Amino acid sequence: MRVEGPVKPGLRMECADGRRLVLMQGATPVLFARQRATHRGLHYARTGRYASPFAPLRADRARAVAEFAAPGSAEWSERWAAHAEVELRGAAEGPLHAGEWLLVPDVHRWFKTVNWPKLLTHDPDLGHLTWFGYGDPVEDARDLLPLRALSAPEAPRVKAYRRQYREGVLPPVFAWWISGLNSPVVLDGHDRLTAVLAEGGRPEVLILSRAAAASRWVEFFAARAVEEYEKRVAALEGPLAASRIAHRSRSLADELTSITSGYDLTRAWPFPGGARAWVAAAAAHVPGWAPDADR
Repeated sequence: MRVEGPVKPGLRMECADGRRLVLMQGATPVLFARQRATHRGLHYARTGRYASPFAPLRADRARAVAEFAAPGSAEWSERWAAHAEVELRGAAEGPLHAGEWLLVPDVHRWFKTVNWPKLLTHDPDLGHLTWFGYGDPVEDARDLLPLRALSAPEAPRVKAYRRQYREGVLPPVFAWWISGLNSPVVLDGHDRLTAVLAEGGRPEVLILSRAAAASRWVEFFAARAVEEYEKRVAALEGPLAASRIAHRSRSLADELTSITSGYDLTRAWPFPGGARAWVAAAAAHVPGWAPDADR
């Protein structure tokens, strides 16, 4: 997606000294976070004030898309990505700002099967996300951060989505990659997420991110992948060379797709008043939250 504006979006990351982050929606903080000094993760605090920038999805829309293409297929994902683009472009308090954007499935295989069930049993409003393991609590190694508390599996709206999941028509969850959190957050689909997990399934997720296709590191890694491919293909001989070249070519195509679909750094704006104002805002919106970010 090529987006012409605004320069500063309604839903945006802001930052202050001391690895302090806050996700703002308009003038309202919806998520405070503080990265650990050891780079092993971050502490976060949800304020309970987040509102999805998407209009509610109707069941007839979900069934119409499922009739158009098989859920989980490329065509199905493209149709829902087109729907999300319309919603995001029209949202006054959404994350889009001027630049190039991607909205794609999990091409980088970020989500690990073992981590999905943790969201139903361990998703506190005041919590911690583990980066890279490092011996922290296993339950903190999660791959997706909801921006509000998940509803109960038996909540009426969740039960309706559970029926859609069993029918095979449930829309995807829409997420946004935020590099400062080293995690996607749920933009829309909190109840759909709960419904799929309550049914023992794994959700389809489309991830919004700034596009990295034009950056120098993308050009560097793409050129290196092509150079390695050419060396390996040149060395292939014998009766199986043709099939091996075809295999190498498919692998190169997958690698280049992954590189050019990379997530760029998320832009953050300065938090007005700096670190002192951030501390005061966190105390006002999440009283008692005192993250130990020095270890």
